[in-house]
Amino acid sequence: MQVFKFGGASVKDAENIKNAASILLQYKTSELLVVVSALNKTTNALQDVTDNYYGQDNDPFAVLDRIKTEHFDILHQLFSDPTHPIYNEVANCFVEIEWILEEEPQDSYDYLYDQIVSVGELLSSKILAAYCLQIGLPVQWIDARDYIVTDNTYREATVDWAITEAKIRKELPSILDDFIVITQGFIGSTSENFTTTLGREGSDYSAAIFASCLNVEDVTIWKDVPGVLNADPKWFAETELIPELSYTDAIELTYYGATVIHPKTIKPLQNKKIALNVRSFLHPEQPGTKIHTTNQTLPIPSFIFKVNQVLINIQPRDFSFIVEDNLSHIFNLFHIYRIKINMMHNSAISFSVSVDDSGENIDLLLSDLEKRYKANIERGLELITIRYYNQETIDRVLVNKKIIRELKDSYTCQMLVSNLNE
Repeated sequence: MQVFKFGGASVKDAENIKNAASILLQYKTSELLVVVSALNKTTNALQDVTDNYYGQDNDPFAVLDRIKTEHFDILHQLFSDPTHPIYNEVANCFVEIEWILEEEPQDSYDYLYDQIVSVGELLSSKILAAYCLQIGLPVQWIDARDYIVTDNTYREATVDWAITEAKIRKELPSILDDFIVITQGFIGSTSENFTTTLGREGSDYSAAIFASCLNVEDVTIWKDVPGVLNADPKWFAETELIPELSYTDAIELTYYGATVIHPKTIKPLQNKKIALNVRSFLHPEQPGTKIHTTNQTLPIPSFIFKVNQVLINIQPRDFSFIVEDNLSHIFNLFHIYRIKINMMHNSAISFSVSVDDSGENIDLLLSDLEKRYKANIERGLELITIRYYNQETIDRVLVNKKIIRELKDSYTCQMLVSNLNE
């Protein structure tokens, strides 16, 4: 038994959907569950719909109409029969959003976000499943919300593993005996049947949830890169494929911000010793990267870049020290405003962190911090993390850069930097 996950790039248009189906054709006799992300950029577009609706300052229907056009254009390329049932199924998904938009916003932003943005995965998975049936693949579409049960933390829900595993193990093995199952990433539901999402890029995590509950042999994430590379091609002209990774190194890389795998994905697989393969949907014949139990350390240094960083420096207003009570209060504020720390450093009289610049949340956090501390920020910075570093690799990334903060341990170097020419 296997789990595949197709990301947004792998189903971004009609040709890529055909390509994904051609990969599945090679596994049509396998016990296989397929997790699908929303079409490329659809999640961002649906977030714009949510923002426009909640803010009541722009027309959400204008953005929604563009998304509808993009999806129906793909349908016309895949299904020549205009009476094919998929046209109504896709139209009904958009009607669910339109019903929300026709009323004044009454609920919280996070709740509305989950009800609107989650539709992206429903659309893509329905389209892929319908096309697979059309070319003769034995597939069955299922709704992930019937299986993945979460709490009510909208936009970043926590999975109830006990209930989720019971639901998955009760029904899916018998379906997998006869069909390739196609379902959605990123989404779940509460015990009251309200839709939730698992955090941005959470489709990888969904694949790990299904895989862990089904005790599968391995999981394959299909990407537009050859596998796990030692740096993002956006930042490095020359990158190298890492053919093999330990779970520990994979967790470290995702923790520091490597985007090829969602951070929550690895641990459920490690707990069950399920291998994770990262392969190219453009070149499915290539083996990619295998993440599993191994003593093999990273063969080459790996570089992770996070831009749009904010340095927040916090000091007591009196002459006291940064002690446990202060730190507890500070961390609680970060939790309240849902701001994740990428790098932190504390001394006797100050505590500084680097975080993603999420806009309004940063300003609200700063306002709250200033009630008790002196707090100041510096924006427009970049966080560079090098795993298995040496001086040569450090020098390589510091051209025209000034170090603002630096942290090192035996294997990892983190540097918060600014550009010298700014």
